[in-house]
Amino acid sequence: MNILVSAGPTREYFDSVRFISNPSSGKMGYALAGEAARRGHEVTLVTGPVALEAPRGVKVIRVETAAEMSAACKKAFRKADAAFMTAAVCDYRPRDRVAYKRAKINKPLNVVLEPTEDIAAALGRRKGHRILVAFAMEDHDPYVHAERKLRKKNCDLIVLNGPANVGRNRAEVELFSPQTGWTGPFRGTKAQVARRLIRLVERLQAGHVTDSC
Repeated sequence: MNILVSAGPTREYFDSVRFISNPSSGKMGYALAGEAARRGHEVTLVTGPVALEAPRGVKVIRVETAAEMSAACKKAFRKADAAFMTAAVCDYRPRDRVAYKRAKINKPLNVVLEPTEDIAAALGRRKGHRILVAFAMEDHDPYVHAERKLRKKNCDLIVLNGPANVGRNRAEVELFSPQTGWTGPFRGTKAQVARRLIRLVERLQAGHVTDSC
């Protein structure tokens, strides 16, 4: 398969050096890209700023902002058979960005935020027969929110991910698809979780949908 993976955070600038971001390490996305390449798939990794070595055999596209990630993902998705949207894209960005460093004025500074594009949903609207997997980072009412995201984004599979997984080498996730319902929890290193997810998508692509992967 030709597989697209997004990973890491985005940075949304309000001046030349200051930005809004989040603590995503990119480890899950990099593990998925590396495992997919090891299993013989052609992989494009669209990554925000992270301190990780690029997986061997993977085409890496480095971006910073949500808009840059959206453009790169849409382009790569044209040739993709499946996509894993693991990136922690900022939900908001400053409406106005200045090209210089704002001077400190010892007064409150109001920054107006506007929503960024939902990249997974944008791919979901054009996915056709391609397989789309999204991650849901939830800390309350997780099952309701994750199932709602699957429908909204037109995904084939949603991976429920908790804040405790951020930055760690291990993860605990649960999976939901309309065919199998909820399965898991699955625990292990992020490489082990990635292996399970890649195998499941391989089964989906082959038309054999079960909760055993």
